[in-house]
Amino acid sequence: MLKGFFVDWPNPPSHKTHLKLLKNSDIVVLAIDPKKQIVVGFITAISDKILSCYVPFLEVLPQYQGKGIGQKLVRKMFYKLKNAYMVDLMCDTNLQAFYKRFKMQPSTGMTFRNYKNQSGKKAILCKKSECP
Repeated sequence: MLKGFFVDWPNPPSHKTHLKLLKNSDIVVLAIDPKKQIVVGFITAISDKILSCYVPFLEVLPQYQGKGIGQKLVRKMFYKLKNAYMVDLMCDTNLQAFYKRFKMQPSTGMTFRNYKNQSGKKAILCKKSECP
């Protein structure tokens, strides 16, 4: 049910890793095509469960884009996060207009991307014995 996502990623996660990232997220909202029984879109959030949330993924399959699915996913997620002090996400400049509809505002931030680990094959957290 999770095929066709992460379009244009040079090193996309496998379907197994994609499922893990959904399971390990604090909140997940899925859009499913009931006729085909496939996931056509998803949004995830990670939270400290006190003040802040981060929305790392909003994806809609290319053939389902432009049908309002992304908007519905964001609305449902933001409803679930309505008591949070801050909800942050990173997006390309060309996507900022999309998020402004939801009363989000552009901000300045910094990111680090380790593209060789983009597939998610390596665990993010090190074991205590391996940490510096």
